[in-house]
Amino acid sequence: MRNTRILFGCMLMVLFIHPVFAVSVSRITHLHQEGQDTLATPTQQDSLATDSTRIALLAPAGRDSVFSDQTVQIIAFDVEKIARFPATSLQQYLKDQAPGLYVQEDSGEPGSVQSMYLRGIPMPILSQKEVYQSQPLVVLDGIPLIGEHPFAYDIQQYQFNRIGPATNLLSNIDMNNIESVKVLKDLAGTAVYGPLAANGVIVITTKQPSAERKISFNSYVGMAQRPVVTTINGAYENAFRRQFYDRYTATGRYSADDSYPLYLSDSLNTAYYGPSNWTDNYYRTGLVYSADADIAGGGERANFRFAVGHLQNQGVADETGLKRYNALFNINMKPLKWLLFSAMVNGNRVQRNRNRSLRDRFATMSYIPDLSSPLSPNNELYTQYVGQFDNSFDDNATNIVEGHAKLVFDFNRLKVSSRLAVDYNEGYRDLFYPRTLMEENSFASNYYGYNQRLVFDNHVSYDVNVGDRHSLLIEGGGVLQWDAFKYNYAYAYKGINDFIKINLLESNPDDGNYLNPLAFPRELVYKFLDYTKQNLISFYGRGSYNFDDKYTVSLVLRSDGSSNAQPTNRWLFTPTLSLGWNVKNDLLADDRVFSTFNVRASAGRLGRLNVFDNFSQGPSYSTFVGYTGNVVTPGYNGFGVLTRPYEFGWSGYGIPWAYTDQLNIGVDLGFANERVRLNLDWYTKYDRNQLLGIPSHAEFGYRHSYESGMEVNNTGVDLSLAVDAVRSTNGGFSWTPSINLNYNQNKLTALPGGLDEIVIDNRLFRVGERIDRFWLLENEGIYLSDAEVPVIAGQPLSYNGIPLRAGDPRWADANGDNVIDDDDRTFMGNIFPKVSGGFANQFSYGNWTLDANFYFNLGRNILNNEMANRFDFINREGTVEMGSVKEITFWEKRGDYSQYPIYNPWSNVIPYRAEQDLFLEDGSFLKLRTLSIGYDLSDFMRERSSTIDRLYVYCTGHNLFTLSNYTGRDPELVNFAGRDTGYGLPIPRTFTLGIRMNL
Repeated sequence: MRNTRILFGCMLMVLFIHPVFAVSVSRITHLHQEGQDTLATPTQQDSLATDSTRIALLAPAGRDSVFSDQTVQIIAFDVEKIARFPATSLQQYLKDQAPGLYVQEDSGEPGSVQSMYLRGIPMPILSQKEVYQSQPLVVLDGIPLIGEHPFAYDIQQYQFNRIGPATNLLSNIDMNNIESVKVLKDLAGTAVYGPLAANGVIVITTKQPSAERKISFNSYVGMAQRPVVTTINGAYENAFRRQFYDRYTATGRYSADDSYPLYLSDSLNTAYYGPSNWTDNYYRTGLVYSADADIAGGGERANFRFAVGHLQNQGVADETGLKRYNALFNINMKPLKWLLFSAMVNGNRVQRNRNRSLRDRFATMSYIPDLSSPLSPNNELYTQYVGQFDNSFDDNATNIVEGHAKLVFDFNRLKVSSRLAVDYNEGYRDLFYPRTLMEENSFASNYYGYNQRLVFDNHVSYDVNVGDRHSLLIEGGGVLQWDAFKYNYAYAYKGINDFIKINLLESNPDDGNYLNPLAFPRELVYKFLDYTKQNLISFYGRGSYNFDDKYTVSLVLRSDGSSNAQPTNRWLFTPTLSLGWNVKNDLLADDRVFSTFNVRASAGRLGRLNVFDNFSQGPSYSTFVGYTGNVVTPGYNGFGVLTRPYEFGWSGYGIPWAYTDQLNIGVDLGFANERVRLNLDWYTKYDRNQLLGIPSHAEFGYRHSYESGMEVNNTGVDLSLAVDAVRSTNGGFSWTPSINLNYNQNKLTALPGGLDEIVIDNRLFRVGERIDRFWLLENEGIYLSDAEVPVIAGQPLSYNGIPLRAGDPRWADANGDNVIDDDDRTFMGNIFPKVSGGFANQFSYGNWTLDANFYFNLGRNILNNEMANRFDFINREGTVEMGSVKEITFWEKRGDYSQYPIYNPWSNVIPYRAEQDLFLEDGSFLKLRTLSIGYDLSDFMRERSSTIDRLYVYCTGHNLFTLSNYTGRDPELVNFAGRDTGYGLPIPRTFTLGIRMNL
């Protein structure tokens, strides 16, 4: 097998040096036609982007060939319409746009990170590490974009936010600079991108230079509406708790023995029993604003496009917000008939105002102060509190640069290209809190980190046409990729005063205290440094044969080597075969019913990269830095030594490549001259040989051992349907409804070591079951008296050895052993939706247009953790732990209290624990996400000015209403574990007025 891989690599090297292959497609349009000595004209360039259903950029970083392939499923969008959405990230733009693409937005805070999943989840989502490994690849002009590595979470006790800016790196996408966005899901389209594309690919192409001068200006301004909330104060909270005291205390009165909090004990205390008007200083109506302009022009041998833009998006809560400054420059030069040079640079600066929540602040500091009294709901006192932030600062900025330089040698049929591409982003966060916010302990922290990807790829292609009916095109190439991730982080307590807000270090290298802090005691300064990298080398070949625009067969062969793979399994060979049959051209050429009838099928394998380099060498040694910054390392005679990475886990030898096997069968149908358009795909994919941390090796000090062999299957259907229900004639009325949806079922098909089931982090995973199910106790009501508690052989029913009594929950004894424990927990609900998608309606009449977009999730559930915490007030009152933190939103009425029984909150069984179906709710919803009305003034303006080519004005509302049975705030505000913790800021309702103008 090893000799086969070597032979295959040598063959591809020969193909790379002596190109004889090209790309096979059914129809192909080259940017530079045979005999053409100039750059493509604007008309030609525009024509390359007109087919939104079958044209894609299928380029492994070095190719810009645009072609139509009958074997590839392409999902493309109307970029101009989604550009009107006042989004701050690519995820927000793409939500509800493509079947199979699910976007999870757990907070409405501008610039916060959102997650995307294509065709389900490939592994159990247990932490931010799995979220990172499940994201699709985003490609910008052939540059595979890099994300923030999750290794920074290793020094955090809580996984709320990553240290540093924690800003969404895909907030750098200005949709006004984008020509097309396409989603590739099956291996026929993703295989050429290699292991990075194991979760699918989102291909983004920027607008290209033009030989004709073009100027455009786009802008919108609007507001994010302040939420309407119901506030409460101490009197309401006191009445809420009284029902528990009246029922379960001997006297029905509060006393110190009952642990009644002091802040509720005095009804004359206006700080808590006075007016609850804190919302004036927390919620607001935010400004939403964007403006960008671009100019393109030049000649037939050299042309360019330059664009600049600015975006501002104020959050509706806690003075959050985001500002982006961006500039993009594209240039094409053709000094010779056969030589093209092109380059692109996209530069962005993103500044983000973070929230001031107690939870995120305490998690950052790893310090929890006295929590016996929450913030006051009184506006005057809350104003004094937030005024302390005027003496603090939180400078949070991210710089993002993407670019490439490319040479294309075009010898008609033979083409050779070489490209150097880079994606680099760096983040800064300088943070200071004065002692007035920290129980007389000031806090300062400094973060600097970067993620960089450098790609060097070479590609050759050659096309062979035999007559008018045969085309054979084959390509080959190689890609070198270098990834690096690094951060420097330090934080400290107890500065000498609130006027010195930095970590002062000894700068004299001759001093024994060099690089140690001057201003702070050494034992209160914690420093962190981490660096990891990954290299990937790939060789690929792709050949395709098309006969008479009826039958297409395509084969992709690639070999990938990763530095994160172990030396004994460094390389992985993967094939992909795809077939296409144009039934319309073959059998139904004269049929008037079908205007399109295309059948597609693809099957193959694609590697999946190890994210951490810890696995690359087997058992390793390291110095572990704990959550507090203390180095957990033993010493020998006063010298520090390296130890095994006990906290990370054991990883042995013989770890193979993980990979995904996929099968896709699809059909594209058009009826009545494309009046009805249907795309239907069935798929099944198996993600095999994945690593899973198995609890083991505790006798050696490890928490778990990483073992390979986990296998997850996702099977489902993607559907897109559009109908020109009413077609316009001569500017008359038209209506086009369309729907896209995905139905997905996942299943765990294998565990490492042949295990049938395993419990990890309060989750049970069993072979044959879904991997995103809740594992909960079944709640059947309340025991109103001790006599109602079942008794077997003189022993009452118990919970983990604690006898149940009156006021305790009726938890189902599933196995009948008279003990309620983990064996009685059952699978319930789903964290991720079974069905998700969007429903759009496009209306037009004359120059008027109206668009209404709906977004829906079905077959998904939410664990209302916020209500569980609210009712479990006895165990969460006054303890110094993160679960006892009460934000100012504690004084906001949320949820439906009437649906929960009045249990005894003092019971040792903890009756309001979250792990029961009492708090499990239906999370399905339907949202009117966008309603937009616009008017095209182009004809009117052309009559009065020859300068203006197009002028379009519009008014848009977003997130207008939600239909759902969920009793919480918003069924979208859930984390990756399917829990509504109550911490996410609301997704606002926004209204914008915009203009789009071309000169």
